[in-house]
Amino acid sequence: MSGGRFVPEDVFERYAEDYDLWFEEHPAEYRSELGRVRALSPPIAPFSLEVGAGSGRFAAPLGIGLGVEPSVALCRMARWRGIEVVRAIGEAIPFRDASIPSVLMVTVICFLEDPSRVLAELQRILVPGGAVVIAFIERGGPIHQKYLYEGGKGRFLSCARFYTKEEVLSLLENNGFWVTAVDPRAGFCVIAAQKG
Repeated sequence: MSGGRFVPEDVFERYAEDYDLWFEEHPAEYRSELGRVRALSPPIAPFSLEVGAGSGRFAAPLGIGLGVEPSVALCRMARWRGIEVVRAIGEAIPFRDASIPSVLMVTVICFLEDPSRVLAELQRILVPGGAVVIAFIERGGPIHQKYLYEGGKGRFLSCARFYTKEEVLSLLENNGFWVTAVDPRAGFCVIAAQKG
């Protein structure tokens, strides 16, 4: 999923169909990632938001109705899956202060130019005590190694900046979030946190 300006947007524009097709071609991995995100997600409420919604492959099955996504091609796919998606970047989310109960970001942090700016935006838009779930491929983990050197996600992830679990925990804590749960299995790390 794209979410900021670190990765050239044309990668997602040119290969949007390939990006979306990965989920069909890798159903076991997709179901596993989706299940792990669901397990740490709060109950979905009206106005829950996915930042970097991509083609809607996570928002739609989780019941998240709103998305933010910079790629025009991926926005179209997410809308087709029933997501009300706004074309925007994570550093400038077009929602009012304290208006969003929860935010999801899946495989987005690695594509952000400035993760701290995005987390500051999440602090701004989340209601008091609002939840954020961040799922990401951990640097050096088995999934990172696998995806980087095979087709499919490789062309997108070769442009990414990967983080360790400790680095993401530090980013969250330094931006005023309180971490509530961590599932780091197999190098696909899912972290749940609350607005402090």
